[in-house]
Amino acid sequence: MNAPLRRVGVVAMVLFGLLFANLNFVQWQRANDYRTSQYNGRKQVAEYDRQRGVIQAGGKAVGQSIPTDDNLKYLRQYPYKQAYAHLIGYKPVNGAPTGVEYLENEFLAGTSDQLFADRLRDLWSNQKTPGGNVVTTLSPSAQELAYKLLVNNNNDAKVGAVVALDPTTGAIKTMVSIPSYDPNTLTSHDTGAAADAYDKLANDPTQPLLNRAISERYPPGSTFKVIDSAAALERGYTINTSIPAGPSYTAPGTTHAIHNAADSICPESQVTLIEALTESCNTGFAQLGVTLGPQALTDTASAFGFGDDSLRIGKPDADGGLPVAASQVGTLTTASGPDNPVIAQSAIGQADVAMTPLQGAMIAATVANDGRQMRPYVVEQLLGPDLTTNYYKATPKQLRVSCSDSVARNLQAMMVSVVQNGTGKKAQIDGYQVGGKTGTSQNGDGQKDHGWFIGYAMKDGKPVAAVAVFLANAGSGGSSEAARIGGLVMKAVITDRGGK
Repeated sequence: MNAPLRRVGVVAMVLFGLLFANLNFVQWQRANDYRTSQYNGRKQVAEYDRQRGVIQAGGKAVGQSIPTDDNLKYLRQYPYKQAYAHLIGYKPVNGAPTGVEYLENEFLAGTSDQLFADRLRDLWSNQKTPGGNVVTTLSPSAQELAYKLLVNNNNDAKVGAVVALDPTTGAIKTMVSIPSYDPNTLTSHDTGAAADAYDKLANDPTQPLLNRAISERYPPGSTFKVIDSAAALERGYTINTSIPAGPSYTAPGTTHAIHNAADSICPESQVTLIEALTESCNTGFAQLGVTLGPQALTDTASAFGFGDDSLRIGKPDADGGLPVAASQVGTLTTASGPDNPVIAQSAIGQADVAMTPLQGAMIAATVANDGRQMRPYVVEQLLGPDLTTNYYKATPKQLRVSCSDSVARNLQAMMVSVVQNGTGKKAQIDGYQVGGKTGTSQNGDGQKDHGWFIGYAMKDGKPVAAVAVFLANAGSGGSSEAARIGGLVMKAVITDRGGK
């Protein structure tokens, strides 16, 4: 054999060897990836051969699959559309699921190891048993009311969020974000139409796909004064300790004067700590922040959850879940030492302080729960296809102790005074002791202020609900409107719990 033929033969053998290696790689290493790929048409048909499980909220099906006449036998539907969209999420034909649909995807699809016995029965019955069912912690009346109140708020705010929690367990009773979207447009079997709908939402400048309750941080304004108060109480102050106040305060090292929202608010030179919170005295808390110093504010905020970038929402006793943006205090010191202007602004919830609406609800819940902060969660139970077999039941988990019970009870007295005598009166609920704190945060030149309310409700000394309401660019009266919404949402949570 001459040299050219030998070279051709060697090249052919090398190419054959590479082809053989690639086939083995595909068969053994990538087979599962190709089989489970979202773009595998056969996988899609097989996935929709089994009816996906139901997602429930208080007995309502908020995510379900209905029979169809096309190649994919079931269509995923969300009967309540925008009201539950961000937390429940959606399951598209192509692409990854979101929200609870993502958290419990395998269980809902029926492919979880927990449902092996059900799939084994399929072999004998020649039928496809439906996927498992997920029971959420959500309170349907409160969830739907929160969405309605946000969309129709009296201040014409177009962006906002509401979060309500059970303070004693951490169970999420309400999580709403606006603007929202209709998830049904994203689950269509017409994948082209679904892709177009997604692109339209993704490119919308108002960002309707964004869950602002857990993904966005905003300056908390005067709601941060609860953290200031906790820091002071932990360091020997009482609710009746006098602190400097006055109509204005200029922090050392700056010419910027801090004023109160109105001339009638704490014009006197001294006010008690409880009076300062009740009136929302900016000058008092700015000076208190400077006196306490950066370490006290940072440590107390951290104790309530600021800076925790590991928090996830899902099951309370399991790793993983939907990520939560870490609320932050920012830098309160400079290279030369304490930066009093920054501390003064931070103490009234401005400067670099930013928190999620979920964090606001967690602060209120922690105060109501005597200083014990519970891990927020949304998955309450996993039930089998027969709706009777219980595969999982949530066990609430404590995250941390944020403050002593004596400090928490003093904070309760102060926050009750805010609702009874101060800026949070619109959050009152007949027959319940309600505590709270309003907040107005500046939002840059030429922009309307944000409005906040965080609060809780108690009955016979036991906490039954906690809430945070955020209204972006709500302007004058935004915090009062947030308090009104917060009170009504907590009342709906109480009603769903069987209270009156």
